[in-house]
Amino acid sequence: MPRVPAGLRREVLRRSGDRCEYCQSPARLIGGPLHVDHIIPMAGGGDTVPENLAQACSRCNLHKARRTAARDPVSGAMVPLFNPRRQSWARHFRWGPGGAHIQGRTRSGRATVEALAMNEATIVAARLVWVAIGMHPGQS
Repeated sequence: MPRVPAGLRREVLRRSGDRCEYCQSPARLIGGPLHVDHIIPMAGGGDTVPENLAQACSRCNLHKARRTAARDPVSGAMVPLFNPRRQSWARHFRWGPGGAHIQGRTRSGRATVEALAMNEATIVAARLVWVAIGMHPGQS
């Protein structure tokens, strides 16, 4: 896979606010670097251009892999995954009570929560700590 040029990488990082654009985890709290994700994978015809790039934590990036769609657990329909370049996070997701769980508000939101394992036990435990110390992703 070709490297993302440094200038483009900086642009993606700046635009993201230094957080995962899928689960909103801040880079300073996750204990590892953010990845530049091709929203439409190169193998699927996606280009290395700003409109097709998003910051992703390693968890979201690895779970997303080459997928662009997943099944909505409520309707059972195959739907496109959340696209941070074209869609608003707040339209598709919200924080559940206590701030540790991400809830999908739309078919794409629900499918993305499931496909990217956004509420896996270890990240939920980390979010509970972030809430307790006042560094919840939605607060920073």
